[in-house]
Amino acid sequence: MNLRQFEVFHAIMRTGSVTGAARLLNVTQPSVSTVLKHLEAQLRFRLFNRIGGRLQPTPEAQALLPDIDAVFSRLAAVERLTQDLAGGRLGTLSIAAAFPIANGYLAKAVATFLSGRPGLRVALQSLTSPQVVDRVASREVELGVVHEPVGSTEVETELLVRSSIAAVLPADHPLARAPCVKLAALAGQPIVTYLPQNIFRLYVDRALAEAGIAPPIVAQVTVSLTGIMLAQHGAGIALVEPLMLRSLAFPTLVARPLDPPVEFATVLVRPRGTPDSSTAARFVQHVRAVLREEGLLPPEH
Repeated sequence: MNLRQFEVFHAIMRTGSVTGAARLLNVTQPSVSTVLKHLEAQLRFRLFNRIGGRLQPTPEAQALLPDIDAVFSRLAAVERLTQDLAGGRLGTLSIAAAFPIANGYLAKAVATFLSGRPGLRVALQSLTSPQVVDRVASREVELGVVHEPVGSTEVETELLVRSSIAAVLPADHPLARAPCVKLAALAGQPIVTYLPQNIFRLYVDRALAEAGIAPPIVAQVTVSLTGIMLAQHGAGIALVEPLMLRSLAFPTLVARPLDPPVEFATVLVRPRGTPDSSTAARFVQHVRAVLREEGLLPPEH
């Protein structure tokens, strides 16, 4: 499928007719019909059935739609980017980070970095770690911040900070009385943690297995904040990355480190072979200063 065929297919799916697609694309109805006919011949299956004067998508068309939608979402993003470039609105520093990082200390770092720099513009994207790596590798952003591991050979990484999975639980829970929660004490406790697709789930499962316990996992989540919210509402003890607990107000919850600790690394990600701009280099220094203020890095000596 080429981009023109994508356009025709997408327009018909949006409008439900060849006539509507032609109007949307500002072309003639026969040209849309011709592209659709060639496309179905090329694919060797039908994309639409005509029912009651309208085109009804086949199951094959419905299966294609999410990926085609994703293509047009990215094209729309590129169009907005070119408009920003033409209008001089593009930020001089573009950053992408995993959700809890972007909405935690990185948001604070960006806000305080902008203070006193009225001419600076920053674009901050909150994404999954693989999406961040993809944006950096394609040079859509200058700097990424993600949790390890990073599998791409098209980027370079630099350690930013080491952190740990924690037990997030009500402050009045018996296990919250100690400064840390021993993994063995979680036996029989209802647990909220990540879905298997999340890299942190591997860390949690390994730690529980090494402790010789298999507590019931009552809920699985995509991001840490959802796990914290479930703990807030009494679903169970959340074994998650606790950064959002520091960034948002959860007065009834506490985070206790696990014993033994379940550690992971957070890294800066840059396009391979591309040095930082002077602004990016200053921003990285500022991020480290914010981490020291937050107690997530030891003070400089």
